[in-house]
Amino acid sequence: MNNVWVVDDDDSIRWVLSRALEKTGVDVRQFSDAESVLGALKVSTPRVLMTDIRMGKMSGLDLADHLAECYPDMPVIIMTAHTDLDSALASYQTGAFEYLPKPFDLQDATDLVARAMEQIVTSPVPVKLGSALEQNFIGEAKAMQEVFRAIGRLAKSNINVLIRGQSGTGKELVASILHSSGPRADKPFVAINTAAIPAELLESELFGHEKGAFTGAIERRMGRFEQADGGTLFLDEIGDMPAELQTRLLRVLSDKRFYRVGGRDLISVDVRVLAATNQDLETRVKDGRFREDLYHRLNVIRIDIPNLYQRTEDIPILAARFLKASAAELEVDEKALSNGSIEVMKGYSWPGNVRQLENVCRWITVMAPGSIVDVDDLPPEVLELDDKMKPNISDWEVALSELARQKLNLGEENILAELTPRFEGLMLKAALKYTGGRRQDAARRLGWGRNTLTRKLKELRVDVD
Repeated sequence: MNNVWVVDDDDSIRWVLSRALEKTGVDVRQFSDAESVLGALKVSTPRVLMTDIRMGKMSGLDLADHLAECYPDMPVIIMTAHTDLDSALASYQTGAFEYLPKPFDLQDATDLVARAMEQIVTSPVPVKLGSALEQNFIGEAKAMQEVFRAIGRLAKSNINVLIRGQSGTGKELVASILHSSGPRADKPFVAINTAAIPAELLESELFGHEKGAFTGAIERRMGRFEQADGGTLFLDEIGDMPAELQTRLLRVLSDKRFYRVGGRDLISVDVRVLAATNQDLETRVKDGRFREDLYHRLNVIRIDIPNLYQRTEDIPILAARFLKASAAELEVDEKALSNGSIEVMKGYSWPGNVRQLENVCRWITVMAPGSIVDVDDLPPEVLELDDKMKPNISDWEVALSELARQKLNLGEENILAELTPRFEGLMLKAALKYTGGRRQDAARRLGWGRNTLTRKLKELRVDVD
């Protein structure tokens, strides 16, 4: 039977979700607390269970733990409005089928339930939660939720991972969390930026050297692979690695053995490799600047970290966290951003990403005169670049006017019927990108109803992926 139990102490969430599921032919039973579910389980069991995390005396995570122990084949979908990495990891720790952040798109929720019904979930493998690292890794944007899901799924594995993202997005933080949340957490985590070390020294840094191997080698030195034995080695900016070292790295990844520079003894290591890059490795492979076999060896699983401008809805919560931390670090009163300041910061391009936002918050903590930070209190570079980033509003109007003139001169008719869908399609794509794919939010910003947006997606054939 296609029956789903929905557990949430919010009546409106239960009602809306139940209605959406029932329209797909699913039988839904609602519960306002976990204790009621335990009683109902004595009589029957659902095909899929969806539960909120924070409810009354018994949390959704406790309920999921109970189900994993007593009903290991039952898919459990964890719903939560607390969209941070800790919630995601805690959800997967229970063996949950999936983690669904609120607010969610109803179509996404019903699709997820359909997938859950098709899949039999095996008994969960415990996932170790990391240290306080994940407390500083937060985000409500859809792109960040995908990162959280990937980390949650990978936390219990030893598989190699390629982390892609621009400078300042948090690639090393992701690598640290993957290590601290996994089975090698009690072993070393060793990081090296391959782009920051001269090519002639990088081989020694990675594999070590024997005394007298080259000028200046006055004693034997252990390399990063040996230091990370049993643990994790994080290779940052792997795309800049010299070609000759790419070949040697490939051999180590294949054989788990190597020689120190100038050495004769074969050294064996057990190392999980996490690599990161801000470059397009596929293009570098095509151009012959990166070995294709090494790329595939590193790119077993890939995590893409979004730029800050792609997740502007996260700027207020990130800034609040950084301002609080800066105040504690400097032992001063905590500052808060005005609504106007937040809007300006959302419109800024943030070339330095999250790291730049953190530095700006430190600057604000020291330099802003009052407890409430107004637009004029923001750093000059943010305000100056913000002005430069503002588009010339008249440009598109001039271009549209010229296009209309050309079509009229050519004798074309019904030009509104041709141009209006193109205009609406561009606006729709921009709104969905800004909201991270959240259709209800996109519809509100465009001034449409939810049903209108859904209809427009089909009519205009807009690709939302």
